[in-house]
Amino acid sequence: MKTYIDAAISRSRTTVSIFVVTLLAGFASYLAIPVEMYPDVQVPMVVTTIIHEGISPEDAERLLSKPAELELKTIDGIVEVTSFSSEGAATLMTEFDISFESSAALAEVREAINRAKARFPQSTEEPIIQEMSAASMPIVQIAIGGEGVPERTLLRIAEDLQREIELVPQVLEAPMVGNREQLLEVVINPSKLETYGIPNGSIVQTVTSNNRLIAAGQVDTGQGSFPVKVPGLIENADDLFNLPLASNDLGVLTVSDLAEVRRTFKDATRYSYANHSQNISLNVMKRKGANLVEAFEQINVIVEEMRPTLPPAVTMAYINNSVPIALEQNSGLSGNMATAMVLVLLVVIATVGVRSGLLVTLAVPFSFFFAFIIINVLEFTYNFMVIFGLLLGLGMLIDGAIVMVEYADRKMAEGLDSREAYKASVKRMFWPITASTATTLAAFLPLMFWPGVSGQFMSYLPITVFAVLIGSLFYALLFAPTIGALIGKSTDADRTYLKNLEEGNPGKVTGITGVYASILQKAVNVPGTIFILSIATLVSIVIAYDRWGSGIEFFVTPEPLQTQVQIFARGNLSPAELRDIMLDAEQRIEEIGYYEGIVTQSGAGAQSAGPMQAAPDLVGTIFVELTDRRTRDFDGFEIENMYRQAISQIPGVRAEIVSVEQGPPVGKEIQVELSGEELDLLFIEAGRIREFMENEMTGLIDIDDTAPLPGIEWEINVDRAQAAMLGANMSEIGAAVQLLTNGIFMGDYRPDDSEEEVDIRVRYPVEYRGIDQLDTIRISTPNGPVPISSFVTREAKQKVSSIQRVDSSRVVYIRANPAPGTVADNKLQELAAWLEANPPVAEVDYLFRGANEEQEESAEFLIQAFALAMALMAILLVTQFNSYYQALLILSSVLLSTSGVLLGLLATGQTFSVMLTGIGIVALAGIIVNNNIVLIDTFNVLQREHPKWTLKETIVHTGIQRLRPVFLTTFTTGFGLLPLAIGMSFDLISAEIEIGGPIASQWAGLASTIVFGLSFATILTLIVTPVMLALPDRLRHMFRRETKIAPRAEPSLGV
Repeated sequence: MKTYIDAAISRSRTTVSIFVVTLLAGFASYLAIPVEMYPDVQVPMVVTTIIHEGISPEDAERLLSKPAELELKTIDGIVEVTSFSSEGAATLMTEFDISFESSAALAEVREAINRAKARFPQSTEEPIIQEMSAASMPIVQIAIGGEGVPERTLLRIAEDLQREIELVPQVLEAPMVGNREQLLEVVINPSKLETYGIPNGSIVQTVTSNNRLIAAGQVDTGQGSFPVKVPGLIENADDLFNLPLASNDLGVLTVSDLAEVRRTFKDATRYSYANHSQNISLNVMKRKGANLVEAFEQINVIVEEMRPTLPPAVTMAYINNSVPIALEQNSGLSGNMATAMVLVLLVVIATVGVRSGLLVTLAVPFSFFFAFIIINVLEFTYNFMVIFGLLLGLGMLIDGAIVMVEYADRKMAEGLDSREAYKASVKRMFWPITASTATTLAAFLPLMFWPGVSGQFMSYLPITVFAVLIGSLFYALLFAPTIGALIGKSTDADRTYLKNLEEGNPGKVTGITGVYASILQKAVNVPGTIFILSIATLVSIVIAYDRWGSGIEFFVTPEPLQTQVQIFARGNLSPAELRDIMLDAEQRIEEIGYYEGIVTQSGAGAQSAGPMQAAPDLVGTIFVELTDRRTRDFDGFEIENMYRQAISQIPGVRAEIVSVEQGPPVGKEIQVELSGEELDLLFIEAGRIREFMENEMTGLIDIDDTAPLPGIEWEINVDRAQAAMLGANMSEIGAAVQLLTNGIFMGDYRPDDSEEEVDIRVRYPVEYRGIDQLDTIRISTPNGPVPISSFVTREAKQKVSSIQRVDSSRVVYIRANPAPGTVADNKLQELAAWLEANPPVAEVDYLFRGANEEQEESAEFLIQAFALAMALMAILLVTQFNSYYQALLILSSVLLSTSGVLLGLLATGQTFSVMLTGIGIVALAGIIVNNNIVLIDTFNVLQREHPKWTLKETIVHTGIQRLRPVFLTTFTTGFGLLPLAIGMSFDLISAEIEIGGPIASQWAGLASTIVFGLSFATILTLIVTPVMLALPDRLRHMFRRETKIAPRAEPSLGV
């Protein structure tokens, strides 16, 4: 220890050079670290999509979902299998244990699905198997539109742009949204078919048999080998147009004689509008680990180069652009950290002088840049959780430097030169600083073992804190002493002040220190009273918070910079009707204003399984990018409420606001899962619970469920015996019905101007499409054309839009959000109490899921982590002091700091955030423990160095010697975080002060936790900890008096 600091100070140029190189390397790492909004976590989920066009939800469950579930359950490491059976498809989400290997999991799922394919219907398409990832969220949407621009023109531009963007190295893919699939449509007239006596199936058979790839092989003539080519594929509409259907002596009947062949698009099921014009959008997704900003810059270059080549009416706009938000979040928080650093500098300079102040403040940039080197080496991104860790570290990283510099100042005041003073400081404070840093790291160590997706998401936090604190330890023990030896200098005031402390004259100390010494001298005389008051205060605060606290929440919802409005309406609505409702809702938002961009999409789109599943009455979604907060009169929450109220005035329409979730997506905050086998019972119970939530509970909004809506579907019943008597079979009947709906798929072809295959479908003209046509349509049989109504009846039945299963049990969800000002946890407890008193029928089970499930799992883990952290800290403290009592005394300060947090929450009415408050308490434990470690270590040293002092004198000297460093640690940390704690964002870099706003609302919970706890616990630490050092001695004397045993000389505190 002595050797390394002697070498470092004697070779100060080398040490300073290493310091500068570290700063430069850290700055270079900061520039090289990719920027993104959230951590790119690996979700242990594999999604399988099985498409079978036209299949009903009931048949999809029976023929697709169940066979796939049976095979998927045979895979090891499966946590849960969720299936979603809807019209035309089945989606299965296979959740694995978090330790899964994605490539192995994908391979096992493929094998399982391949085994299940043998039991799928014959015409089922090849299943699509994909791994779910956080990187699947687009970083930006590029909307391509324009009034009066043909759809095919927009599609061509979108394809060209897509091709260029997907060549960018940082881009994974850029799928299109809002485009319709191309179609080669064969429209046949049933009257003409009957006139010529051509059966419906004849066209299908002709096209299928004439659209084949024929591998003719080669011919060996003996003089050479020649390939033989037989073109058999349809390559354009003319090829299909000229196909012969029938022939006789009078001529050949081709497709063109009976049908109209046209290149078109499939019928619209969804509509997309951007900034009031119909559009096609590209959802650009970046590769894992790619730099968000660099990716967008290259995308922007491509877009700007293409703009001049576009037709005048075509527009391109960025929508849902996460880049400005990520940059604002990062720069804003960086500016707030710079502000905190300046405030720390001012406080330290005012207390210990310019030289010492600069020396302490240098710990901040060095620790951060050291952390950036580690983050870059680990290939992390600069994201939400890394910033979270840096903000936490800001409150802890200067403690060691303060202790080191303050002790060196004392030694310089005693007469040592700066070199010897800092050598003595390292020798004296090496183990206290190391022990205090180690105990802080021990507090965060269990967080590295956080299980599940939340654990992956949160793992960035403890690793960042570790990097920051290790950097601060290096600075405190190596660089601060070296730089201090070069620039350190004491003042006459310091010499007088510190001489009084060292020579045993605390009475001569004036000011705050003198007042503190007087209070401490009196408190030491009554340690038992102080102990009882401390316990009473702790218990009283806990009881008061339990009774009057504002409740618990999982994560704080920051003020939105952009918002998503979901629109709901009931009825068997056509795509055109859905579009009109969405445009009406969009108009209401336009009238309110406060937006820069707006994207409207009608139709529910792809449904998600599980708690994130959309309600069946979802009409569409409106994405709104709000204007700059500084240019409007209302905050984001108020504008969202204005949008909601305006849209809800549309008859039969309701609106929900989808908040941006800070953390893994969990859906609505209140979710009840009902499971069982009888759908009717599930629907009845769901209705009963929803009725209670709507009529009996208050403080809930956005109440919905996943039970099917009142609606009808047509069921075609075939009298098979009658059909057989007339010479009809199910294939012909099914084909006839398909001609009235989506048409019969006959194959596909790849035209020269398209990169995708184009379907070929045959169907009836528009005037023949409709359920009423079933009464008039006829099919060809051996006995001639027969009306289909002769053996077919249709019946209107209750529509089941989807069937969801979790681990082979059918499920229905009832969900809600708390109203503004209402705590979700309180409503959950109310609903749980009602369900306990009014449980569902025996055939139906219920379970709370969503945010509550995640909150309970996280809270349980944090409690376990806190207990483990306390155990690790206890071991380190016992090792450091070789005393159980002193270790217990230090750990008791954690309880005092926690009670201070609860008192602050109670006074301000804030809710207890599991993530921000919980982790803030862990960070707070490290800070408070540091102060107590150095205080008790000073007490032990003074006992050894001044054996003639009484216990009281030793305690008082300990308190007043540690007052200034404890005050500095507390005040600098608290003062640096105070602006955020009171809801103020003070960005020094951009010279902006903002009351409220996204940054302040997002981080106020963490900052206030540290400020409340630190302020309360520090006051008690300066009184309770020193006084409790006298308690064992006082108890011994009391015991001796009671047993009439004469006192004998012994150490004041030997345990």
